[in-house]
Amino acid sequence: MPYNSYFPVGYQPMQQYYQPTYTQPQQLQQPAQQTQPVSQPVASGIIWVQGEAGAKSYLVAPNTTVQLWDSERQTIYLKSADASGMPSIKTLDYTIREMPQNTPPVAPTFDSTAFATKEEVNTLAGQIAALRGDFEGLSKRTAGKPKKEVTDGE
Repeated sequence: MPYNSYFPVGYQPMQQYYQPTYTQPQQLQQPAQQTQPVSQPVASGIIWVQGEAGAKSYLVAPNTTVQLWDSERQTIYLKSADASGMPSIKTLDYTIREMPQNTPPVAPTFDSTAFATKEEVNTLAGQIAALRGDFEGLSKRTAGKPKKEVTDGE
């Protein structure tokens, strides 16, 4: 047998020794998903629970907050979990308000005592004119007289 510099003496290709065995592929086992024992299915983004016990047993992922709607009372639970997974719950009670009936706006009532009548305004204008005349007459009578100085002794 001639000497081959690329392969050592006695080398034989692996294909002779390798016989593949066909085995069934192993299926990966997925971790069991945790189920919520007392919650109802989610419908349109609302998670329904049965009472406060249902809200307490609902599992929340760390750093998340979920709204849990009570199916027994008018209550919403806000359940949060911090980074370490420690949960906390805030309880909100809600009430339904009735919409007001479509009634026309009420016009303000007119209070006639807050305004003066035309007669009262004319009477007041006459009184002001009379006082003005008295003042002008007084100032004309005192215009020609010398002013008397007032001293401390008087």
